[in-house]
Amino acid sequence: MVNINGWKMKTILNRAALIGIMLLSMSFMACAQQTEEKKAPSKTTKKMEWNKLTKEEERIIVGKGTEYPGTGKYDKFFEKGTYICKRCNAPLYKSETKFDGHCGWPAFDDEIKGAVKRIPDADGSRTEIVCANCGGHLGHVFIGEMFTAKNTRHCVNSLSMSFVADKKEE
Repeated sequence: MVNINGWKMKTILNRAALIGIMLLSMSFMACAQQTEEKKAPSKTTKKMEWNKLTKEEERIIVGKGTEYPGTGKYDKFFEKGTYICKRCNAPLYKSETKFDGHCGWPAFDDEIKGAVKRIPDADGSRTEIVCANCGGHLGHVFIGEMFTAKNTRHCVNSLSMSFVADKKEE
């Protein structure tokens, strides 16, 4: 009977040791993976090249805030040129795509190809738009409102953008 119990005890100890070794090796692998991830170039390495933001611009661009409707300088602004990201200067919208959405924010029905990334909000009710280059918050995009032939409205915070006028021909 002692041999059987001894054998059972030996088996239990061997299994416990095996499980312990597996857990230990898995934790080493996890640490190794974390180290590798840290060594990979980060998308935020360009941060040093980004423009300095005011507290209010940072609240909107980094903190994903919203400026009060009707207060932005580009809401009723219709000059010819290009709207660029306030944070990284990436071109976002051409003035030809801007329209009066009567919403209190600048409205565009199309972005420069590849300039804007769409991200569904956590609650699924809206779609956030961010600069594809730096991830800065721009606003939200709405589909199906029938304001333009493209049936799209990018509702953008003025503080998320700067405007570069087209060069005038002389």
